[in-house]
Amino acid sequence: MVRRLGVLVVQAVGMAELVRVRRLSDDEGRRLQRLVRRGEGKGQASVVRYRRAMVILASAGGNTVPVIARLVQTSEDRVREVIHNFNRLGMVCLDPKWAGGRPRRITIDDEAFVVETANTRPEKLGRPFTRWSIRKLVQYLGDNPTRVVKIGRERLRELLAKHGITFQRTKTWKESNDPDRDPKLDRIEHVLDQHPDRCFAFDEFGPLAIHPVGGCCWAARKKPQRLRANYHKTCGVRQFHAAYSVGDDTMWGVCRSKKSIGNSLAAIQSCRAARPDGEPIYVILDNLSAHKAKKIKAWCAKNNVELCFTPTYSSWRTRSNATSVRCASSSSRTPIMSTTPC
Repeated sequence: MVRRLGVLVVQAVGMAELVRVRRLSDDEGRRLQRLVRRGEGKGQASVVRYRRAMVILASAGGNTVPVIARLVQTSEDRVREVIHNFNRLGMVCLDPKWAGGRPRRITIDDEAFVVETANTRPEKLGRPFTRWSIRKLVQYLGDNPTRVVKIGRERLRELLAKHGITFQRTKTWKESNDPDRDPKLDRIEHVLDQHPDRCFAFDEFGPLAIHPVGGCCWAARKKPQRLRANYHKTCGVRQFHAAYSVGDDTMWGVCRSKKSIGNSLAAIQSCRAARPDGEPIYVILDNLSAHKAKKIKAWCAKNNVELCFTPTYSSWRTRSNATSVRCASSSSRTPIMSTTPC
């Protein structure tokens, strides 16, 4: 606010840009989704990795920092720190770092560059071969126009093993083969930025089943009490259908016996019922065949509902994905009641 010649002049000050994770690659989105949904094996489980992955996946879904802080029960400053670290380091930031001793010869930035290079196909970097060997990778790292990293072969092996990078056959399904991948992501980001109060997300999570949990008891030596395996689901399974309102930051859902066109349409209708004014609404959902039925498309066209499909192999972009994980994990023990029909 400035006073000039007795006139009060108000200068507009632009708001700071919202903290948001960068666009995830297909491999990053799939690894984060697998970590949040399934966890890790024995000896590798880490609450820190799980919570950080939850923060990144929720931010990739378009959730704001306050919403994520409530989801993972931490401070907003901590959420911002995790997002900034991921934007700078990538998946490396999920691992907690507790170390001391002499200064590192290879910095964290150098380490991230090595991992990024190892995950990049050589032809994209102008090299006339299709895969890296340890020798070729060492040569490229020591002489490249981006960042020179002097590293030995054995140290490089240790570094790649530390980050879980192994020599594998190329598998085409690791990357999205959707020719409209970028336009679909651009459309989702556009409606989330421009019409957040008119955006909804819908996703199914399952199958859910009751899993036996081992306990402790007194028993005769070498004669423990055993739990019956649940290989055969004699009582069936359930699918958790969840809908999320971006503007209201509210999720509702119900457990169904299966995925179907009728159940998917009921969830979309519940989103329309949340905004009964007849104005356009946008529902973000994945590419399940039941979501693209003629019955659903006809109803959406008649009721002013736009379906924004995520790219193939990118269901992690659905905003309800991260939040529905916690709800679905509890639904296998306690039925979830819905106040809105879904």
